[in-house]
Amino acid sequence: QLVKSTGCFRRRQVNTSSVFKGVALAAAAAMTLAGCSAAPATPTVTPVDYKACMVSDSGGFKDASFNEEAYNGLKEAEATLGVQIATVESPNSATQTDYVSGVNSMIDAGCDLIINVGFNLAVATRDAAKAHTDVNFALIDSALSNDDYSPLSLDNVKPLQYDTAQAAFLAGYLAAATTKTGKVATYGGMLFPSVTIFMSGFKQGVAYYNEAKGKNVKVLGADGDDSSKWAATGDFNDQAKGKTLTEQFFAQGADIILPVAGPVGIGSGQATLDKTGTMVIGVDSDWFGLAAHAAYKANILTSIEKKMAKAVLAIIKDGVDGNFTGGDVNQYVGTLDNGGVQISAQHDVVYPDGIQAELDDLKAKIVAGEIKVASQYSK
Repeated sequence: QLVKSTGCFRRRQVNTSSVFKGVALAAAAAMTLAGCSAAPATPTVTPVDYKACMVSDSGGFKDASFNEEAYNGLKEAEATLGVQIATVESPNSATQTDYVSGVNSMIDAGCDLIINVGFNLAVATRDAAKAHTDVNFALIDSALSNDDYSPLSLDNVKPLQYDTAQAAFLAGYLAAATTKTGKVATYGGMLFPSVTIFMSGFKQGVAYYNEAKGKNVKVLGADGDDSSKWAATGDFNDQAKGKTLTEQFFAQGADIILPVAGPVGIGSGQATLDKTGTMVIGVDSDWFGLAAHAAYKANILTSIEKKMAKAVLAIIKDGVDGNFTGGDVNQYVGTLDNGGVQISAQHDVVYPDGIQAELDDLKAKIVAGEIKVASQYSK
């Protein structure tokens, strides 16, 4: 017996073996016509009647950063939960029209849950969720707002947000302890709140080190309190811009760079290969283990990780189990305390003596509330 399941056909067991054989053939044909992938010959997990979908921001799912980390969670859900998946990769020069089109195509595909990756998809998520209250949504790195920017909660939307300032604070402290020139630097792709929160936390970590140690390490690229005037390349795709800006910072004396710019940050990593003694700090994922960063992995001081794959897997599991909850704009905020953010473990770069113990102590104090890292999520 054939049963329609979120845009694909699946088989239901019947007792008569001859009928089953005929139905199996029909099911296979139906799946092909519907554009669905055939089940593997030896499935490792029992398929479930649930379709989880994802729309990327610009950069695509192989950006070695933000989109890829979220996509890893979707693929893990497919492998371990047995859900069907579908995706849309937004173009590098994506406009709001592209985002709306991508989200709408996932609605048309019969998705039960649509996970939209990034601040840029907030409006498309909001409008689609209002129009399709029977579909659940997750929005990574942003809450919803009305046109007047007042907060908005919708029962079928769960924001997944991250207090990356906390992890960036640790990276800033580490960078200040490691620099040989007394200068470090940071820049963004575009100066969205989800970008400047990294840069702000990094600055705070450097400032804390300076005060604790009586030093004067400078942070280039984030001068003053007005984040709209901080350094940025203007996009999240042009690696050449990232390399050029990084070379300018190196020329000014910086020897450690934090690019908060997705694939643009690859240009910063490449710049470290041309300047002995320089290092880069990764964002979103642990860059050390990603092929896109392999050429300069010996120059990666650390990475400021957002554990998006973990959160994506968890929200899909909630959906499969019938436990999806939306509505609270701050329902999930990844922190050092809940493991939603962290800095990567030490890899090839040798840390100054005693610094790992200091970082562990700082983390404990942030979790305990003894050190306050300012951000839009701090209380």
